[in-house]
Amino acid sequence: MSRFGDDKWQVSGHPKNRARSHTIVDFSRYPAEYRDAIKEIAYRYLIWGREGTRKPKGSTLRNMLNDLLHFIRYLKKLGVTNLKDIPKIIFHNFAQETSTLITARGKPIAKLTISRRFLAIEALFELSQHTNHPLKAHPWPETSALGLARLTGSNAQHKTTSSTPLMPDLIFSSLFAKSHELIKNGSRLLDIRDDLDEVKIKFGARGQSKYTAERKKVLENHNYENGASVLREEIIHLRTACYIVISSTSGCRNHELANLKAGGYHDTIDDDGETYYWISAESEKTYAGICNWMIPSIGIDAVKIMERFALPYQAMIADEIARREKTDPFDPEIAIAKAHQESLFLGVATSKNAEARTLSVGSWNKQLKKFVELTGLDWNISSHQFRKKFANYVAHSKFGDLRYLKEHFKHWSMDMTLGYALDDSWAQSFDLELYDEIETELAAIKKETVESWLDESVLAGGYGASLKEWQRDPDNLALFKNHASMIKSISESTAIRSNGHAWCTADNNACIGNSMDRGRCSDCSNAAIGQTHVRIYEELYANLKNLLDVKDIGEAGIVRITRDIERYAAVLTKLGHSPEKNNEQL
Repeated sequence: MSRFGDDKWQVSGHPKNRARSHTIVDFSRYPAEYRDAIKEIAYRYLIWGREGTRKPKGSTLRNMLNDLLHFIRYLKKLGVTNLKDIPKIIFHNFAQETSTLITARGKPIAKLTISRRFLAIEALFELSQHTNHPLKAHPWPETSALGLARLTGSNAQHKTTSSTPLMPDLIFSSLFAKSHELIKNGSRLLDIRDDLDEVKIKFGARGQSKYTAERKKVLENHNYENGASVLREEIIHLRTACYIVISSTSGCRNHELANLKAGGYHDTIDDDGETYYWISAESEKTYAGICNWMIPSIGIDAVKIMERFALPYQAMIADEIARREKTDPFDPEIAIAKAHQESLFLGVATSKNAEARTLSVGSWNKQLKKFVELTGLDWNISSHQFRKKFANYVAHSKFGDLRYLKEHFKHWSMDMTLGYALDDSWAQSFDLELYDEIETELAAIKKETVESWLDESVLAGGYGASLKEWQRDPDNLALFKNHASMIKSISESTAIRSNGHAWCTADNNACIGNSMDRGRCSDCSNAAIGQTHVRIYEELYANLKNLLDVKDIGEAGIVRITRDIERYAAVLTKLGHSPEKNNEQL
C-alpha cells in the first residue's frame, strides 16, 4: 500500500513479466524542490489520464516519469526551482541540446529516445494545469515533440524499419530443433523430477545418506545417468524450449505467454474435418483482453508440458498465500501472489524469500542466452525476436516461398478473415497487430524481390522481359524521385508471389503454371524468372530429356515433352545458360 507522501509508490497495471523493481515509482530520484510538484502531476496522470486518452497503466506512468527526469535535472542545473517560472528559451535550448547528444558508444541518441523526452515535457505542461504548479505556456507551440525529433512525414515511426533484428534461419532452425528434441523427451524428464520430489518428501528429513540412496535409485530406475544437478538444468532448458516453440509458432508477445494459464487452449473443426488449435491469454499492451492465437499441434504439446512443469511452482504459491493469509489477511503481497498462481512459465526468484513467480522479460533473455550457448550458437538473442521471426516466416509462406511452406505454418496460408472466423469471437480475439507485422514483413520481402529484378541484367518470362524493356527507357525512370521510390512503387502496385520456379504477378494463383504445368511460366505475361531459378530449369530440362528415351509414353506424351523441353531451353538461353552444356554436367 502506497501513500501520496511516500517517496516510493507501488503502482499497479504492470504485466506479470515485469520484475518487481520495475513496478515501483521512486520520487527520491527527483531533486527535493520539484518532488511535490512531480507527485501531483503523477497522481493527476494516474487517476485521470491525459486528454483524449484512457488512464495509464503503471508501466506507462513510470516510463513517462523516467523520461521527464532528464528535463527536471536540466532545470536543476540551471537553478530554476519553480515549474511556473520556466522561461520559454529553456525549452528551446533543452530541445537543441537533447537533439545533439552522443551516447556512451559514440553514436547520436536515437530519435525515439529524443521524442519520448519531448513527449514527457508536453505531458508535464498538460498535467501541470491541474496542479498547484502550472506551466505558463506550451513548450513549443509552433511544433510538436515528434516534429522536434524529426519523426514526422517519411520519418514517422510507423514508416521506419523495426530495430528488432531478424534471427537468421540457421540460428532459428537450430534453436527450434533443439527445443523440439527436449519437448519430445519432456514427459520423461518431468516423470523423473516428480519421483525425485516424492523421495525428498519421504526421505528428506531422514538424513542425507538415506535421501541420497533413494534419489540414486530413482535415477537408476529411469536409466538417467547424468545426475540430479544436470536434470535440474535440463528441466530449466525444457521450460525455455517450450517458450521457443510456443512463441515462434503463435507470434505471442512475452507478456502474453506470461499470462498463459493451464487449460488455455482449445480446438475448432471446419466443414472439411480439419482441426485448428488455439491458445488463449490476456493481451495487455493493446487493451484487447483475452486474445486467441492459432497454433500448430506441436505448440499445444509444449503448453501441456508446461502445465506439468508449473505444478510444483503453483503449489509453492498456494502455500505462500495460505501462510500470508494466516499471518495477515490484509497483506498486499497476497494479491500479487494470486496474480501469478495460475501462470505456466514460473520460476523461483533469486531473492532471499525464494518466491515462485512468473519469469520477467529480463530473466527470459538470460535463459534464452543460456539456451543459445547450449546449442553451440553465436547470436545475441532476446525474447521479442521470436514474434518478428514468426511474422517473417508467415510472410514468406503467404509469399509462396516453398522453403517456408511447412506444416507448422499451414494455418497462416489461408485468408485470415476466414481462418479466424472458425473461432466464434474472432473479431474480438484476433491479434491485429500481429497481422500488421506479418503484412510489414511481406511488404519487405516484395521490395527485396523487386530490387533483385531491377539489379539483374536480364529476366525471362513475359513479365520479366517486359520489365527489363521498360527499365531501359530513361523516360520511365524519370517518373521516380530515386531508385528506392521506384522499388517501393512497383512492389506496392504489383501482386507478387513465388511458386518455386518463377515469380507470379497474377492477381490470383489459379493459373495451372503455378502447379501442374510449370512450362507455361516460360512466356507467361505474369511470370518473371531470374538467376535464382536457373538450377530448377536445368534439372527440369535434364529430366525431360531423359523421358524422351521412354518408349511407352505415346505420341501425345512425346509432343508435350518436346514442347516443355523447348520452353525450358528458351528460359535458360534467355538467362545466358546453355541447356545442353548444363545437361551434360548434370
